[in-house]
Amino acid sequence: MSAVDVKPPAAKTRAGTGGRRRFHPSAGSAQRWSLLVVIIGLVVLFGSLQSAFYNEKLIVFPLLREIAVFTVVGLAQLAVLSIGHMNLAVGRMAAFSAMFMGMAYELWHMPLYVGLLIGLVAGASIGGFTGWIIAATGVNSFVVTLAMDFALLGLVSLVYSEFTAAAAFTAKPAGMDEMRNLSLADLCAGDVCGSPAVPQMLVFTLIAMALVGYLYSRTRIGRELLLVGSNITAAELSGVPTVRRVVGAHAMSGALAALAGFMLAVTAGSFTAGIGGEFMIPSFLGPVLGGTLLTGGVVSIVGTLLGTSLVQVIRQGLTTLGIGLENLNIYLGVILLLALSTDRIRSVVAERKGVKP
Repeated sequence: MSAVDVKPPAAKTRAGTGGRRRFHPSAGSAQRWSLLVVIIGLVVLFGSLQSAFYNEKLIVFPLLREIAVFTVVGLAQLAVLSIGHMNLAVGRMAAFSAMFMGMAYELWHMPLYVGLLIGLVAGASIGGFTGWIIAATGVNSFVVTLAMDFALLGLVSLVYSEFTAAAAFTAKPAGMDEMRNLSLADLCAGDVCGSPAVPQMLVFTLIAMALVGYLYSRTRIGRELLLVGSNITAAELSGVPTVRRVVGAHAMSGALAALAGFMLAVTAGSFTAGIGGEFMIPSFLGPVLGGTLLTGGVVSIVGTLLGTSLVQVIRQGLTTLGIGLENLNIYLGVILLLALSTDRIRSVVAERKGVKP
C-alpha cells in the first residue's frame, strides 16, 4: 500500500456487489503525473512570459517556502477529510497554537524548539477537544468547527490585547532568523546539501509528509481512520474505537495546523493574531486537487504536495505577471470550484464504465 495514495483495506466489498471493491483509488499515479506535468508546463510558461519568475532569491525561494507552509496546511485538512469530516477552524487553530509559541518565547524565554513543542501540544489539544465535541454530540463537523473558529477568534484576540502592546509577540529566539532566511545549501559548504533556492523550512514539510504517510499506509490506526471515513457503521461493527479515531484525527489536524502556524510566523518574523487567516481555502485545495476524497476513506500525501504546488505556482506566476488581487482571487475561486467538483466527475466516469463508486 502506497504512502502517497491510501484507501482502507477493510470494507473493500459491499453486500450485493458480487465481491467488487467498494472503494477505488481516487488519485492514482496517472493523476499525480498529470499534476506534475501541468506544474512544469506552468513554470515554463510563466518563465517564458517573465524571466524574473526564475529569480532564485526573489521568486523561487519564497515560492518554495509558501509551498512548504501550505502543504502542511493541506495535511492538516487531510487528517479530518480522511474520516469524512472537515475543519473550518484550521486557520484559527494555527493562530491559537502560535499564540502559545509567542508567549513561550516572549514571556517565558523558551528556546525555539521548546516553544514549537508547546505549540504542537496546544494545537493537538484544541483539535482533540473539537473532535471530542463532534463525537460526543453527533453534531456535524462543519457546524462544530465553524463554532470553534469563532470562539478561537475571540479568545486569541483577547489574549493578544491583554499581553501585547502591538498585538504581536515579537521575541525572536536563537535560530529563528536563520530558519527564515537560509537555504539547505547553507547547512554545509558549497551546494552539497542542495540548491540555494530551497528553504530550510521545507524540512518540516518533508518530515510531516513522511509521518502522515507512514501513519496511513503502515499502521493499524491509519487503516482504522480510513475505515471510519469510508463507513463508520462498518467500522463500529468491526470493533474500531470510532470515538477515539475521530478525536485522534482532529488532534492530528490541530497539531499540523500548529506546525503550519509556526512556519508562517517564522516567515513573517512575529506571532500575531492574524496568523492562519488565509489557511481555509488552501487547506482544501491541496488535498482535493491531489486526490483526497471529501467524503473520506482515501488520502493522497504526495498529491497534497502537488495540488498545493499547483495553486502556489499559479498564484506566484499571476502575481509576477502583474495580475491584480481581485483577478487572482477569481482564478483561485474557479480552481476551488473545479477541485470540489472532482468527486462528482469521478463518480460519473465510474458509472459510465459500469463500476459502482
